[in-house]
Amino acid sequence: MGLLGLFRRPRHERTGFILYGAAVGMARAPEFYAQRGVPDTAAGRFELVALHTSLLIRRLRMAGDRTGDALAQAVFDAMFSDMDVNLREMGIGDLSVGKRVKMLWEGFHGRSQSYAEALDAGDAPALAEALSRNIWVKEPVPEGAADSLAQYAIRLDKVLADQTVEAMAKGEVRFV
Repeated sequence: MGLLGLFRRPRHERTGFILYGAAVGMARAPEFYAQRGVPDTAAGRFELVALHTSLLIRRLRMAGDRTGDALAQAVFDAMFSDMDVNLREMGIGDLSVGKRVKMLWEGFHGRSQSYAEALDAGDAPALAEALSRNIWVKEPVPEGAADSLAQYAIRLDKVLADQTVEAMAKGEVRFV
């Protein structure tokens, strides 16, 4: 690798940020907080970002090719780069940021696995339970909220499955 190789960005880095930004934009939709009862807190917003991002990464990984895998990694990298910046903006000290990002990563991984297992099994109640366990940690779950969000996630998983990796490689993704 020559000297210029040190300054090159990973191939899909920009697209990863674009796709991740689309997931964040969807996670900020007021309907989740107003109609579905997701707590409008930092933790509630993280949970919705994690849900949308995990479904996007799931779709990209399901392509089973190098482009899909590289895009999935780029989205993941964008998410945790953003988490790092957000923690610093919230005033978390430099020495703690790495530990907190690691905790968020581990939590994200666990959530992604439980959501994927429920989706793969076609088990809406298990998905609702996983969402309930993660989103409404300190509050009672509003009646029907977890089931409604699970049905939304199932529909979104199908919407994403109908989109091509080629379109996503251009930064094009729909969440509705």
